[in-house]
Order: sequence, then structure tokens, then C-alpha cells
Amino acid sequence: MSSTLVLQEIYLYPIKSLGGISVSQALVEERGFRYDRRWMLVDKKGDFVTQRQYPQLALLQVELSETQLEVFTKRDPSQRVAFDLDLVSDQELQVSIWGDQVLARVVSAELSLWFSGFLQMELDLVVMPESSHRKMDPRYAVQGESVSFADGMPYVMIGQSSLDELNQRLEEPVSMDRFRPNLVFSGGQAYAEDQFTRVKVGEVDFQVVKPCARCVLITVNQQTGEKGKEPLATLATYRTVNNKVYFGQNAVALTQGIVRVGDPIQQL
Repeated sequence: MSSTLVLQEIYLYPIKSLGGISVSQALVEERGFRYDRRWMLVDKKGDFVTQRQYPQLALLQVELSETQLEVFTKRDPSQRVAFDLDLVSDQELQVSIWGDQVLARVVSAELSLWFSGFLQMELDLVVMPESSHRKMDPRYAVQGESVSFADGMPYVMIGQSSLDELNQRLEEPVSMDRFRPNLVFSGGQAYAEDQFTRVKVGEVDFQVVKPCARCVLITVNQQTGEKGKEPLATLATYRTVNNKVYFGQNAVALTQGIVRVGDPIQQL
């Protein structure tokens, strides 16, 4: 196993809990990668909606261009909708995510109808404006950082070796998309990321602040939208601490810049 750590994959999830996008480079910002989880679906109460309650959201794939987001269903790619990245209505909406109250903006009534039709319930697609600041948990913030509509941390980092080791324990291997990481690296031993405190990815510094606790979302097959018991059941047998199951590490960015697939990763 090579001790050299290299950034192998970069993932964005523009709309929270929909399909992720593999990119060759991404701009590191305080809240997370640019365009990462800046949009979110909420119900009529303004509460966030995810694959935890509605695993079929995995069947919605997102594509990102320089000017637009496009969403389509994996089962029928002809069912799709596209909108400009800067599209936003005048309608403000107070939304709730993990107990945080955030002032968001509805993107458009037409888009809300499209997503409502897919999930067969009343939904709004909202965007987080730059003027809204959802502060990180102060126990883990380094410089009072804000975060996007991610669960709580701007970045998730996982080593490919960790997934490889997990898959050796499973009857049916799972892919990395179950864990919705932002930064996947090759090289090093399994769970090498557990030992990280501060790392440099290319020219950008990250502080690793806590292990990433896992929930039932990782049991959703991202290609079929079906929920099972694995890999959470197996992870729980050897990655449980204080009744929480951990896989991957949460991080914040100490500097900004562009990270690229192939960038070296150095422990500082």
C-alpha cells in the first residue's frame, strides 16, 4: 500500500440529498465547495427533506454546467428540468435544517412544482443566499465558519483504502457514493484519515475537526433508491464509539483555492 496520499475524486452535491457529481476540480470556500449543497428541498412546513425519509430522491441526478443546473430522473432521463445558477425568486422562506433556522429564497414556483410532482408531496426548492449565514457548531468551528445546507460540516474526507477494507467484510460491496464524501484520496492504510488533524490538499489547507457519524442514509442504494441494512449493520460491529457509527472525517477549510484530482495530500 502506497504511503503517498493523492486526491482521487472530488464530489459536489448541489441539491441536498440528490445525486452527486464527480468533478476534476472544485473551488474551496468556507461553506463548502462552490455550488455544494447550496440548494435544498423543503416541505410545506419549511423542514428539510432528505433520502432518510424519501430514499427515492437518490433517483434524481444533477448535472452542473458553467451557467446551469439540470436535474433528471435516472429511470427516465427524458424527465428533466434545467435552471440558471443565479435563478431566484423574491419569495423568502424560513427553513429548518437540524434545528438551525435559515433564511432561504425559493428558486421558482415552476421548479417547486416539478419536484412536488416527483415526490408526490408539496415541496419548495430553495437556495441559500450569500447574505444568509448558518453557523457551524461552535464545538468544531475553527474560525466561526458558516456552512451550507450540508448536515453540519463543510467537507467530508474519506480514503479509498477505508472503503476497500469495509467491502472485504460485506457480502455485496458498496460504492463510495453511499457516503457522500467531498474528497476521496488514494494511498495509505485503511482509516488513515482517522489520524488526520491538519492536511494540505494541493495548495489548500484543511483542519480535520471530527469523525463523521453515519445514519440510515448510507443504506440507500444510490442507483435504485432502495433501502437495506448494509453497510450500516457491518460498520456498527467495528466502527461504533459512544453509540455512534463513524466512517470518514469532517473538515473545515483554513484557506481557499482550487483543489484538483491528482493533487498530493500532505499531513501537516
